[in-house]
Amino acid sequence: MISRRMVATAGSFAALASGTGVLSTGLIGTAAAQAPASAPAAAAGGETTFDRIKRTRKLRIGAVSGGTPYYTKDLASGEWKGFYIDLSKALAQEVEAELEINETTWGNAVLDLQSNKLDVFFGLNPTPKRALAVDFSVPVFNNAFSFITKKGLAAESWSDLNKPEIRIAVDSGSSHDGAVTRLCPNAQILRFNSADEATMALRSGRADAQCLVIILALTVMKKVPNLGTVVTPKPTFVTTSNAGFRREADKTWRDFVNVWIDYNRGLGVVRQAIVNNMKLVGVEESDFPSGLTL
Repeated sequence: MISRRMVATAGSFAALASGTGVLSTGLIGTAAAQAPASAPAAAAGGETTFDRIKRTRKLRIGAVSGGTPYYTKDLASGEWKGFYIDLSKALAQEVEAELEINETTWGNAVLDLQSNKLDVFFGLNPTPKRALAVDFSVPVFNNAFSFITKKGLAAESWSDLNKPEIRIAVDSGSSHDGAVTRLCPNAQILRFNSADEATMALRSGRADAQCLVIILALTVMKKVPNLGTVVTPKPTFVTTSNAGFRREADKTWRDFVNVWIDYNRGLGVVRQAIVNNMKLVGVEESDFPSGLTL
């Protein structure tokens, strides 16, 4: 089992690949040549993700155009930005591989993992249903459920929103939908095909509030500053943003990324990547609710 100490000591994917647990000066190819014969065998039907990355020295990720601040693509230059792009670049550097970015959608990401088009996809909300199809990493960060409420609506707690006269807009089938269904059963829940449509319902007065995770709520408010007020009702409930992996018998790649996430989250690298990229949409660190842990 890969340990945090192993990553901290080795400092590179090459050391992990060689199984030595000490710093290796070689690249992945050198480490692969040194790998012991007892290394996990490839899963039936093909090589493991770990072995494919060693062989090709390419790390394939998925990215969603328009998924700001997670992912965003400059249509003129083709350049990708976003905090999951920054973290993916850091992961690629760690494994001494070239980063290959493949455009996908939130809906197709799981299928792309299953069909071996991607080695990892950052930004999946783990659900029991998805866990039957792909493996998940440890949480990359916590994302608190929040609301954009219309002006004049006081909503400090979930009970303030859980009332028959309150109309809450959500994007159907999302984690927002699940949270409101569970925590506001007495409210009128208005379900739309997308978060943008739910925002339009709030903007037009057809809804009193829209449920979004805090990252997205702050982003929307910077785009439409007169939309309302961002609130994170008490008690605070969170979902997590995780990485997804193709289901395979050999868990070496998943376990490595788990340690990498924990290590960089502990050092503040993940938080800094989020804060830096929220500035792309005009959100400063001071805009986050006080006491909120990412």
